[in-house]
Amino acid sequence: MTHDLPLRAASRFAALAFLGSVVLAASAQVALPLWPVPATMQSLVVLLLGALGGGRLAASAVALYLIEGAMGLPVFANGTGGPAVLAGPTAGYLVGFLPAAWLAGYAARGAWWRQGAVLVAAHLALFVPGVLWLAAYVGIERAIWAGFVLFIPGTLLKTALALASLKALRR
Repeated sequence: MTHDLPLRAASRFAALAFLGSVVLAASAQVALPLWPVPATMQSLVVLLLGALGGGRLAASAVALYLIEGAMGLPVFANGTGGPAVLAGPTAGYLVGFLPAAWLAGYAARGAWWRQGAVLVAAHLALFVPGVLWLAAYVGIERAIWAGFVLFIPGTLLKTALALASLKALRR
């Protein structure tokens, strides 16, 4: 019977990663139609996946989400999917979810200020590839403005929500 434990653990991990990808897909549909990058609730979910499930599980959920989208499932913002999205202006942000999810896994423990610092760092980690990729489409100045500066208030709010949620769920 002990040989069933690794299979059970792997099945549980796979199911949780799939559930995480579903929640991430749902959060992509809560979008403000900005151009060239819509504002969504995805980064909040990425932070929570990491902080609650650990970096490995969160990165697996994000990878599964990206595979689902690449296959054409309408999981990306505004019900889009397919390889064209992964080659479009938002591709860097989508790929940036991977390091952000992994990094957010380090927010699981520690003092609230440490958790907050990790969540801020994780949130910023998704902007680096996002802005750099976007710059190829709109130039670096516009990419910084439209792909980062414009998102600072929402980023701060979502980071605070993630920290508050983590604190509430850890009680």
